[in-house]
Amino acid sequence: MITISKNLTTKLKGIPDLPGVYLFLDKAGKILYIGKSKNLRNRVKSYFHKSSQQSAKIISLMTKVTDFDWIVSESEVEALLTEANLIKEHKPKYNVDLKDDKSFPYIQITKEPYPQVLLTRNVTKDGSKYFGPYTDIKSLRETLKVIHKVFPVRSCSYYLDEKKITNNVISICLDYHINKCEGPCEGRISEDNYNLMIRGIIRFLHGRTSQVIKDLKKKMIQASQEMRYEEATAFRDQMKAVENFTRRQRKVTASFEDKDIIAFAIDGNNSCVVILRLRNGKLIGREKVFLSGADIENMGSTISEFIQQFYLETDFIPDEIIVQEDPDPIEPLILWLSEKRNKKVRINVPQKGEKVRLLRISQKNAELLLGEYLRKKVRMRELIPASVERLKSDLGLSVPPRRIEAFDISNIQGSNPVGSMVCFVDGKPKKRGYRKFKIKSVKGIDDFAMMREVVYRRYNRLKSENAQFPDLILVDGGKGQLGMGVSALQSLGLSYIPVVGLAKRLEEVFLQGFPEPQSIPKGSPGLLLLRRIRDEAHRFAISFHRNMRSKEMTSSIFIEIDGVGPVIHRKLFDRYKTIDEIASCLPPILSIQVHINEKLAKKIIIKAKEYQSSIKPASRMGV
Repeated sequence: MITISKNLTTKLKGIPDLPGVYLFLDKAGKILYIGKSKNLRNRVKSYFHKSSQQSAKIISLMTKVTDFDWIVSESEVEALLTEANLIKEHKPKYNVDLKDDKSFPYIQITKEPYPQVLLTRNVTKDGSKYFGPYTDIKSLRETLKVIHKVFPVRSCSYYLDEKKITNNVISICLDYHINKCEGPCEGRISEDNYNLMIRGIIRFLHGRTSQVIKDLKKKMIQASQEMRYEEATAFRDQMKAVENFTRRQRKVTASFEDKDIIAFAIDGNNSCVVILRLRNGKLIGREKVFLSGADIENMGSTISEFIQQFYLETDFIPDEIIVQEDPDPIEPLILWLSEKRNKKVRINVPQKGEKVRLLRISQKNAELLLGEYLRKKVRMRELIPASVERLKSDLGLSVPPRRIEAFDISNIQGSNPVGSMVCFVDGKPKKRGYRKFKIKSVKGIDDFAMMREVVYRRYNRLKSENAQFPDLILVDGGKGQLGMGVSALQSLGLSYIPVVGLAKRLEEVFLQGFPEPQSIPKGSPGLLLLRRIRDEAHRFAISFHRNMRSKEMTSSIFIEIDGVGPVIHRKLFDRYKTIDEIASCLPPILSIQVHINEKLAKKIIIKAKEYQSSIKPASRMGV
């Protein structure tokens, strides 16, 4: 039995025996692991009993757990969906993590009377259909290229409905005149016929290309018989584009069912998953996803977590998913996928025949890709850029500063003070490591105290998370800012981390413990790297500060106009994203789109233009 506090013992007794999601927390309140169960009480209690069946990952997790929480759901399927959404939002350390999943692209078909077909990386619950995720960008762009060549779907981003078409709000564009669009904005194609084309695109994405070719051939023959030879030629070229695209898709199975073949390769904490997408018996794509947190001793749970996250946002769900082991649990997963697809989905572990062959192909791909990924990681660790090595020499450091974090402060006369932190690894920016800070504790104009606050907050947070610290900290400024950074680290017991200050005026480098600037050659690659990092921190801080000022100003800019209240103000920013969009609008258009009279629309546009001219001088000053 694992030793647990009286508080947790009491809490364990209060867990309901209902389906739901549980969250394990560390002493700082950070979520370490999220799980689901059809019986929360039994599942959570099982973690606190030492067992030879527990994996090394679970044993490691339970040494850090100091608290837990739970969310009750109505069913196992609801629990599964809640778990998947929470994992995507919080990315707990001990759950399976799909690396770079936030940047996976999808093909989006928007929920509109006249839908758009887009490439997007932002999935929102707006009723749109999403196909993906795609990891082979080259293949994705080829697919989109063929879609736009074959289907004259609109490329504009306006919301189109019958009212706008009737009122002639949007004029036809060049795409119509070069036969790339059928002109829905002026009613040149009916809503029914346009959506018939959208259904053709969906069939194409599902690999039903033979039906697309059949439809194009029919149109070509009809156009030829009616002596519309130009149109017939266009249909012929479109048919050839689909045929050429289809020729690259190999027939790999006699079955015409849609299948995804999912196979894992695991080496320590690194994993690669390969998904072979079979549609209509043809291989239409191979996706690869790198994971961390996969538990080889509990593959059923790992496979379940991956399937949840991979299919969470997409409508691209096949008839059958083939895996190496049964997911744990399997029934709620099948129910959830079937509900998403509105059709029965099967999850199978094949024992013989064609499906086993396909699974082996997928697994071999995963093993080869993981091997290449690990070799690349080793090469990257061994390869230290010359500028980083030179910086080590210039500053007299004991190790090369491979990870550098740099801070800057931005404010105007103490207003909207903010801090920024940028992260460089091996001389290159690591954007995912960038951080923004709103100054909380400092009043008035005190850049030194602000610098101390942001440095303290950053490393106090890292300390509580037991996260990786940088090899070098850079502060934008001279001895004063440097002293504040050193002071913050000393109060946290982190004075062993080297700190350097880079003053703007003479590009002087100050080191802790040295009253005079360091004599580093102006052309040194190490100094050039420091300057580049400092400039990036400055740019990031200014950008954040400008956004803060813009939000503050735009929150009240139009309220000052007589006749503009909170309702109209909200409508404006629901329809337009920026002041620039409003300023460039015409009064008749604005009045229609926001449902106000033209006189008031004109006042709003004038105010927007005044705002534009007021911020231009600030931009020239570097604010």
